[in-house]
Amino acid sequence: MLQAPTEKTHQELATVAVDLIRQAGCEYGDIRICHYRKQSLSARDRSLSRLADNVSSGFGVRVLLNGAWGFVASHRISPDEIRRVVNLAVETAKGSHLTQQQPVKLVPVAAYQDKYTTPIKIDPFEVPIQEKAELLLNINEQFLAHGDKGIKKAYSFLSFTKEDKIFASTVGSVIEQTIYRSFPGMGCTAIANGDAKGRNYERPPLNIGYEHIDTADLLGNIERVANEAVEKTYAPEFINEGKTTLILKPSNLFLTIHESVGHPTELDRVYGYEANFAGTSFATTDNLHKLSYAAPWVNFVADRTQPKGRSTMAYDDEGVPAQKWYVVKDGILNDYLTDRETAHRLGRGSSNGSAYADSWSSTPMVRIPNLGLEPGKAGDSHTATLEEMIADTKDGILIDGIGSFSIDQQRRNFQFGGDAFWEVKNGKVTKMLKDVTYHSMTTDFWNSVDALGGESELVQCGTNMCGKGEPMQVAQMTHACVPVRVRDIHVGRGA
Repeated sequence: MLQAPTEKTHQELATVAVDLIRQAGCEYGDIRICHYRKQSLSARDRSLSRLADNVSSGFGVRVLLNGAWGFVASHRISPDEIRRVVNLAVETAKGSHLTQQQPVKLVPVAAYQDKYTTPIKIDPFEVPIQEKAELLLNINEQFLAHGDKGIKKAYSFLSFTKEDKIFASTVGSVIEQTIYRSFPGMGCTAIANGDAKGRNYERPPLNIGYEHIDTADLLGNIERVANEAVEKTYAPEFINEGKTTLILKPSNLFLTIHESVGHPTELDRVYGYEANFAGTSFATTDNLHKLSYAAPWVNFVADRTQPKGRSTMAYDDEGVPAQKWYVVKDGILNDYLTDRETAHRLGRGSSNGSAYADSWSSTPMVRIPNLGLEPGKAGDSHTATLEEMIADTKDGILIDGIGSFSIDQQRRNFQFGGDAFWEVKNGKVTKMLKDVTYHSMTTDFWNSVDALGGESELVQCGTNMCGKGEPMQVAQMTHACVPVRVRDIHVGRGA
């Protein structure tokens, strides 16, 4: 197995790179020297179907010369390669300058010398592979024990990552960070009543150690998940297209937040930097502090300091400290997600630290941080528990988990599915439904929220597979949220 260079070597090489960038007369420059390890295990039925333990090491140098960027990366970490890559990055910036229409300008950032490590109790990479494999096979065996009910397939997985990196810049920063991430999940497929349906359960992907792999919790949900998978096969197909009330659990709502609030407020998307790949945004800067994005009692908070959050770290990949801020406050568009370049274009004096690169070979770009729905305030008329929302609903649908989704090129018009659906009638959950989708416009949807769960119902849901850019980079983030009730939303039959 490859070994990461020592911390001392990394620091020395980072200093060499920064000195060379300064000598080249660049306005700015930085280097990230990184070592990544990712371990993933998955099981299908009674066999271990995947076991991967991969490492990747390298560095990326970014320079700003005459208002143009130059970025070059290499997997060979050595003094000679540092010199070659810095020189090539400078030449790349000179070439970029020939077609640069507007010079890149950056907001200032202070210099930091700091270290940060994700707080963990158990290092996931020190837990034996055999123990992990046995857990997955035990989960699957317990699912398959429900074969008489119709459970015919089972799967389970564990995923762990460790990201070590040193960031150094011409500003004077030298920042070392170690980020741990853990993610377990499982599911099954039922075949009955002439149909096949799946149901899953995942503990949210979080920045935490092996203690996140709560065996009792995973095993304790198997019977429920299996029973609901079988129930889905017998559930009637949804045919009542029209408007209704939705009650959405956090396990469903987080993806709606991600797609309809997170991506539209990435400022590089607003400015059209990647319009050819994933679209722009309706939330243009002329709407800032004006647009009624949501109901007045709805607030969305970006927070890279959030304990255990999937994008939590002390500094972003431009050396900007982690921060917390309102993206939507009292229903109004309040701010964007910025890096140092887009913050300057917006006229801000600083970045809110949303730059991230998924690899040593990738250049940083604006990425969604932890972005959550703030719980309802105690005593507020719009705050209610999930049970109270159900009891107060005459006709509606309760949705759990995520399914298919689509959203237009400006993040305005969307459709979402789910993993499980139940009919709500006269204040009670009556029966399971099959294949429901809901459709709305972003601002119409969030302005139709009439009830929010309180602090006690906050769940740190999130994703570990957010793609953006060309070539595509993959990032991860938490969307902590509470159950909500949304009135008059169009629903229809999904696939």
